[in-house]
Amino acid sequence: ALRDGNDMGGGFLVSIDTMKASVAECAVAEGAHIINDVSAATHDDGMAGVARQSGAGLVLMHMLGLPGTMQNDPRYENVVEEVFEYLCSRIDALIADGLEQESLAVDPGVGFGKSVEHNLLLLRQLRRLGQCGRPVVVGVSRKSFLGKLTGRGTGERLVSSVAAMLFAVEMGATIVRVHDVRESVDALRVVTALAGAGEN
Repeated sequence: ALRDGNDMGGGFLVSIDTMKASVAECAVAEGAHIINDVSAATHDDGMAGVARQSGAGLVLMHMLGLPGTMQNDPRYENVVEEVFEYLCSRIDALIADGLEQESLAVDPGVGFGKSVEHNLLLLRQLRRLGQCGRPVVVGVSRKSFLGKLTGRGTGERLVSSVAAMLFAVEMGATIVRVHDVRESVDALRVVTALAGAGEN
């Protein structure tokens, strides 16, 4: 799939989603530009080395617990500050391990060990996470918290996904992950045009 994607021409970057250094190493060798690690490079000690040696970007995501149990009654004293402190600490640790600060981005991990209210609080306070000094990546598309808010199934969350994505961008998200690319781009173009409508 990576070979096929790179044969399509330039103009886009390929991201690989993995916690395993061996998978990431193979992926960047085949042309992946970004490693998205839901464990923030804590699951596999070799991940930092792969990112450092390859020069690939590395997205550090916050996740409470493990994938199989992370949604079992997640609790925080202050979800925004705890996620902020964790992500900043991971940045510091990886820079100390030899990675360039410019290669790193952070992701609050919407839906990864968070309740609906935790997700909403994080999205409202994305600018706080931006104070880590790195781009903020957000993925809200079709997430279960949108289903809980709207009562819609996974395949019926286009409107809520686009709405949440637009809000995330307004709150400071630099990069967004989406399933419905055309609709998301159209919405961003319209909102951007409206925001600048009074400037001329």
